[in-house]
Amino acid sequence: MTSEYSPQLSAQSPPAVAEGPTRDRIIEQLHLHGLKPTHQRVRVAEILMAAPTHMTAEQILAEIRRGGERVSKATVYNTLKVLAQRGLVRQIHLDPERSVYDSTIVPHHHFHDLETGELRDIDPNDIAFSRFPTLPEGMEAEAIEVVIRLRKKRPAEV
Repeated sequence: MTSEYSPQLSAQSPPAVAEGPTRDRIIEQLHLHGLKPTHQRVRVAEILMAAPTHMTAEQILAEIRRGGERVSKATVYNTLKVLAQRGLVRQIHLDPERSVYDSTIVPHHHFHDLETGELRDIDPNDIAFSRFPTLPEGMEAEAIEVVIRLRKKRPAEV
């Protein structure tokens, strides 16, 4: 992985700015990725792409409802699924029952705090592999994603 790590919308996007992409830029990104910019898709994308973030579907749903909008849980899940399939966000499976959606789509890794659930980005240049397993015949590696699970140090036993 030799790409330079810089959180941004996509390879065609300008570097992220503090206030995030405009609504027009999000609509443009949806079009570029073959998606119709429905109100729900734009709203979910606005929440995720406002700044580099990691959010669950439930957090996104709560944020939308906090703004007084009505949207179903199924709509949020379906929207996130299609955004991830089209490469606008990354879905990170933390365990069999929980996924987090990452607005930084360039390859990178994560620290996962098991106590708080927080994810923090790790620049891919900060991880080096000295050995890579032989891949099954006819297969190629599409991506490498490292999640380092953290817990507080336990006091040394006396």
